[in-house]
Amino acid sequence: MEQNIIMLDERTDQATRQMLQKVVERKRKYEHLKLRHLIVMWATVFAAFLYLYYLYQTVLDPYSYSFAAMFSAYVDNSANLYYLVFTVGLYGFMNLLQKKRDKAENEYNALRCEIIDKSKDLWKQEDQWKNRHLVFEMMKSNYDINLYHENK
Repeated sequence: MEQNIIMLDERTDQATRQMLQKVVERKRKYEHLKLRHLIVMWATVFAAFLYLYYLYQTVLDPYSYSFAAMFSAYVDNSANLYYLVFTVGLYGFMNLLQKKRDKAENEYNALRCEIIDKSKDLWKQEDQWKNRHLVFEMMKSNYDINLYHENK
């Protein structure tokens, strides 16, 4: 469990601390998937650019006088198939990571909104209710998790 969450001694009970820990874990998972998706997206764009440049240099420019000659040159070189499969595979992996990222974002936001909705139940006692803003500020400053409003 995070040190900052453990230090919320009298302000929260154990169940609330577990919920806060889970929202931090889901936020980290979402951020990790977001970064991986961004890296793979740029790798896909770069691979597609290199593949199209390679096609231009090896097929389009030298054999531009005839479509049949371009098609023959494309089919004769087996590296074109491998480059195409690699680029399409990267594109598919990018889409898979985007779906995982969206799922992780939905899980994170669902748990965050659940904490916001149940805040009256989580901080039942009067002194806990008055000090809940300290917990919210700690979550915002340390983990960039907004527990004040449901909107992102």
